[in-house]
Amino acid sequence: MTSSYVTGGEYLTPTSIHADRAGQRLEIEWADGHRTVYDFTTLRWLCPCAFCRGEAGQPGWLDSGPTLSEAQTQLTDLQLVGQYAVAPTWADGHHTGYYTFQRLREECPCPADEARRRDAPHEAHRAG
Repeated sequence: MTSSYVTGGEYLTPTSIHADRAGQRLEIEWADGHRTVYDFTTLRWLCPCAFCRGEAGQPGWLDSGPTLSEAQTQLTDLQLVGQYAVAPTWADGHHTGYYTFQRLREECPCPADEARRRDAPHEAHRAG
């Protein structure tokens, strides 16, 4: 699985995307067999939009460390954006964040991917 992650291709291709509203999680199956699961709170914290992340050198709303309300972490809709992203709509009306498949895969919260990210600087140091 590591080689397909590094070389690209199938690791960015979801074969199934399921928003489990009752379980409050987004489940993604990837073409290389990997499975990614985000709870809705984590997903909201990853919002990449300009309001949440900031723009023009200004910090975004999420940079202020807000306490998220129930409506801000309740998914009401999920739309595909072409063949590269999903756009969630939250119960508070927020809907401007496009989550690319690449970002969703790279930020996968599974233990194997967390270990890969944690160990990546050490791997680059050894290679250099």
